[in-house]
Amino acid sequence: MNRKTEKSLIVGLDIGTSKTVAIVGEFQPGEPVEIIGVGSHASRGLKRGVVVDIESTVQSIQRAVEEAELMAGCEIRSVYASISGSHIKAENSHGTAPIRDKEVTQADLDSVLNAASALAIPGDRWVLYKEPQEYLIDGQEGIRHPVGMSGVRLEANVHLVTGAASAAQNIMKCIQRCGLSVDELVPSAVASARAVLTQDERELGVCLVDIGAGTTDISIYTQGAIRHTSALPIGGDQVTNDIAQFVRTPTANAEEIKIRYACALAQLATAEETIQVPSVGDRPPRRLARQTLAEAVQPRYEEIFEMVQAELRRSGLEELTRAGIVLTGGGAKMEGVVELAEELFHMPVRLGVPQHVSGLSDVVSNQIHASGVGLLLYGAGREAVRRPAGAGVARVGGLWDKVMHWFKGNF
Repeated sequence: MNRKTEKSLIVGLDIGTSKTVAIVGEFQPGEPVEIIGVGSHASRGLKRGVVVDIESTVQSIQRAVEEAELMAGCEIRSVYASISGSHIKAENSHGTAPIRDKEVTQADLDSVLNAASALAIPGDRWVLYKEPQEYLIDGQEGIRHPVGMSGVRLEANVHLVTGAASAAQNIMKCIQRCGLSVDELVPSAVASARAVLTQDERELGVCLVDIGAGTTDISIYTQGAIRHTSALPIGGDQVTNDIAQFVRTPTANAEEIKIRYACALAQLATAEETIQVPSVGDRPPRRLARQTLAEAVQPRYEEIFEMVQAELRRSGLEELTRAGIVLTGGGAKMEGVVELAEELFHMPVRLGVPQHVSGLSDVVSNQIHASGVGLLLYGAGREAVRRPAGAGVARVGGLWDKVMHWFKGNF
C-alpha cells in the first residue's frame, strides 16, 4: 500500500483477559495519530490479566494481528503491548545526577531517570514504566521542563511501576512466538490514562478506573503527573459469573444478557421490563424482570467500587482528586455504572472514551479500546523521539520474512 513515506506506523497490542486487540495507527509529529486498522479476537489464555495458557494466547494474538494487517494493508513487525494483573505495584522514587555542561540536556534527564530507577528491586521483578513527576535544579522545586535551564545538580521525583518478571516474560514470549518484537510493555492503567484523560483533569487531580474483564486498573494523577498505579484482581467476568449463577444459565448466555440487558443500579430498571433467559439443557427459556437482574449485578459493582475507594484511600490522594473519577474499559459500558459510582464516591464521575486520535470512529469512540488507543499514543510519543519514519512496520517484503521465520521455527 503506497502511503506517504514521511508518516510512521505504530501498533498497540492490548492483551486482555477476554479479548486481544491490535490497533494500527499512522502518525507524524505534530498531528493526531490516525487509526487505520484494527483486529480483535477472543482471548482464553489469560486469567485476571496473567498468561495461564501460552498456546491460546499466541493464537489470539496471531488472529488479532492478522486482522489488523489486512485492514491497514501493512505488515506488522513490532508492537507496544499492555500488561496487567495484581502483580503490578508502584512506588515513587528520587534520583540525583550532575548537569554535565551546566545546561540541562535530554541526556541529563535520562541519567537522572536511570538514577531514580536504580533502586534495590528484587530479581523477580522488572521496572515496566518510569515517569518523572517533577524536577529540582540546585534545590529549586516544581520544575516540569528543565531542558535548557542552567544549574549544577539535577534531581527528579519519579513514579516507577514494577511487575513480576515471570508475568512480563510470558507475555513477551507469546508475542515473540508470533514473529513480532516487543517495543515496550506498558501497564494498562498508564495506557488507558493516555487515551481518556484531559490535561485539566491531570492538573486538578483525577482517578482513572479501567474496568476490564479480569482486572480493574487504576491510575491517579495530581498536579499534572502520575502518582499511583495499581491493578485489582476483579472485573466484568465476575459480573458474568454472578448472572450465570443467579439465572442458572450458561456463561456464554450470561455474557450476552449482561451486554444487552444488565443495569448496575436497580432503581434505573423498572419492574415492568422483562427479558427472556435461556435455560440449561433443553428446558424452555424463562422470563425475568430486568430489575431482578439489576439486583444481582449491583452488589458486584458496589464491591468493585469499594475496592477502588480503599485503594484511593491507601494512596493518600483521595482529597487531591478534585476532578473526580473517570471510568473506562468494557465494564464501564453498562447502564447505571456512572450513577452508582457517583452515589458511592460522592464526587464527579464521567465515562472516558479515547481522545487525541482520528480515523476509525468505532474504535475512537469506544471505551473498550481505551487501553489499545493509549498504547498507540504512548508509542507515538516514544517513536517521535527515538525512531525515523516507517521503521516499525514493513509494507513490502515483510510477509516473506514472516514465512522464512515460520519455516526456520518449524524445521
